Amino acid sequence: MPTFTRDTHIFRDEDMLRDDYQPESIMARESELSAYKTALQPVINGAQPRNVFLYGKTGVGKTAVSRYLLEQLQQDSAQYDDVSLSVFWLNCTNLSSSYQVAVNLVNTLRPAEDQISTTGYPQQRVFDLLYEELDAVGGTVLIVLDEIDHIGTDDEILYEIPRARSNGYLTATKPGVIGISNDFGFRDNLSPKVKDTLCEEEIHFSPYNAPELEAILDRRAEGALFDDATESGVLALCAAMAAQDTGSARQALDLLYQAGELARAASHDKITKDDVHEARNKLERSQIEHGMRELTRHGHLSLLAVLQLALESGGPFRVRDIYPQYCTISEQSDIDPLVRRRMHDHLADLAMLGILDRRSRNEGRSGGQYYEYEFAVGLDLVANVVSDFEGLTLPRRVVELIQSME
Repeated sequence: MPTFTRDTHIFRDEDMLRDDYQPESIMARESELSAYKTALQPVINGAQPRNVFLYGKTGVGKTAVSRYLLEQLQQDSAQYDDVSLSVFWLNCTNLSSSYQVAVNLVNTLRPAEDQISTTGYPQQRVFDLLYEELDAVGGTVLIVLDEIDHIGTDDEILYEIPRARSNGYLTATKPGVIGISNDFGFRDNLSPKVKDTLCEEEIHFSPYNAPELEAILDRRAEGALFDDATESGVLALCAAMAAQDTGSARQALDLLYQAGELARAASHDKITKDDVHEARNKLERSQIEHGMRELTRHGHLSLLAVLQLALESGGPFRVRDIYPQYCTISEQSDIDPLVRRRMHDHLADLAMLGILDRRSRNEGRSGGQYYEYEFAVGLDLVANVVSDFEGLTLPRRVVELIQSME
């Protein structure tokens, strides 16, 4: 008997539930599709493209809608001899400046053997190289900058590219920029000249509601799962959980996929509601672990300080309790501690991520108002993450907990 055999009960095509799957049609985004099509119409007309700015939370369809419409645009533009359309995508997740965006765009446009270094060039020289590459492409060029908010306030590239033709840097190419952002505040922080240029057309993607998410799941499940692979109400439960939390289609699909994996691992014929609840707990745990690992060095030190106190006396704790422990761990790790107020900011970040519970207390005129902190997650989970921290001296009680888990 073979060790591996294909699924016959749960997954027919599990790739349809993955993040990188591009659906053949878009659901529950009719108004956004209409506004987007209007913004892209000048391309088909052979005119200068408009610049488009899309914003909304993660998982609400911004990238999926963009890929779908731009593929349609490229196919439809091919029938017109006077339209030559090229689309280039750049994810800006790990890019924090206009310089880095420009370098990566140059390398996106160039062949692999002719890439430029990510450092060592004056910024204007990189912009000049970018204009040379864009003009070599010719025709209409749309540049999609996904996760554009990662560049922060260094937004000069967002002014330069749309204005390159009118400023005389481009002669053979008509450029357009499509910026995609998960950060609602990013637009407000743009410089006025960039805001006027990039935000020529703005499209807001609101969170999905439960019926919309259930319709999306139902469509995906038709191809992703075998018939009768779900217990009655499973899709509705996944949709309701995601709608109550983030309104994200990605979260709803992740819940269904994780629940399916749990059912498959247990050799069940159907995905049950219990599988969905277990999947949510597993995904939340994974998200919290990721949040802890992605903290700054001082965020890690603050986390260790609270963990040490929790192991000693349970909690909750005030900042006046946590700060001395934080300073001790910092000094033992040869790191200069932050002032108390800055350390308190890191505690607030831990609360925002759902790692700590934060409660406001008021003792009246004598004691004033203050915050208390305690863990919102299990100490074993925290210890498992901090055991991987490098370059930090772990407190004795933390080391003992880690050793007891091995």
